[in-house]
Amino acid sequence: MLSGTSDDARATPTHRTALPESVQQGSLVFGRTRPGSTVALHGKALRVSSDGRFAFGVGRDEVRNARVDVALPDGTRERIDVAVKKRDWPVERVTGVPQKTVDPPPEIAARIAREQAAVAAERNRDDDRPDLFNGFIWPLDGRISGRFGRQRIYNGTPGAPHSGTDIAAPQGTPIRAPAAGVVVFADADLYLTGGTVLIDHGHGVGSNFLHLSKLDVAAGQRVEQGDVIGRVGATGRATGPHLHWGLTWFQTRLDPQLLELPPR
Repeated sequence: MLSGTSDDARATPTHRTALPESVQQGSLVFGRTRPGSTVALHGKALRVSSDGRFAFGVGRDEVRNARVDVALPDGTRERIDVAVKKRDWPVERVTGVPQKTVDPPPEIAARIAREQAAVAAERNRDDDRPDLFNGFIWPLDGRISGRFGRQRIYNGTPGAPHSGTDIAAPQGTPIRAPAAGVVVFADADLYLTGGTVLIDHGHGVGSNFLHLSKLDVAAGQRVEQGDVIGRVGATGRATGPHLHWGLTWFQTRLDPQLLELPPR
C-alpha cells in the first residue's frame, strides 16, 4: 500500500520509479522502485524495502524540490524532482498554560533538555520493518484543537511551531496505535509533554503521543494497528484533556493530517 500525504505515487513513461509529482510542506512521501535499487534524497541514502518501497519526509520549512536519485539493478539511473508546495502558517495563541512551563527556572530547563534529548535519540532508528507502508488510522475521535505547523504563542511568549495535531477528547479516552510498530519510548511524567509514548513504524518514521493520563504500553513492546496504547489526559504543558499526535521522519516533524486517513 502506497498511501501517502500527497498525489498518488506513480511511475511515468520516462521513470520506472513511482513518486508523486508534488507534495506539501510537512508531508510524509511514499515511493516505489524496482527491488534491489538504491535510492537517495539530496544525496542521503534511503532505506529501500525488499519489494522496492521507500519513504522520506519533507519538513515544515523546506523550500527545495525533493531531489531523488535512483540506481536500478540493471545500471539505469533516474533523477526525479518532486515539487514542494509552500503552505501558509497562521499564528496560534495559547493561554492558560502554567507559566513555569513557558519560562522555566534553570533547574527545570535542564530537566527539559535532558528529557527532550532522550526522546530525540529514539528518532534516529532506521529499522527494516514495513509497518509504515500498511496505512494509518486516526488514534481517536475528537475535535481538532491544534494543527501542525502553526506558530504558537504561549501566554504571550513566542514558542516553537506546533509539531503535531491536537485532538480534544474527554479524560481517559482510549488512544489507539494509528499504525503497527514498536514502542521505543514510554514515560508517564515528562515535564512538558507529560505521559509520552513513541512508536517506531520503520524506515525512520515514528509517531509520538503526548499528555497521556495513563500508559498502557512499555518500551520494547510491539503493537498492532488499533491496539490501545494509553488514555487521553492533560499532563505536562496542557490547558485541558487532549491528545497531541506527532509524526516524524527521523528528526523532521511532519503533519499527521496529510496522511491518507480513513474518515472519522
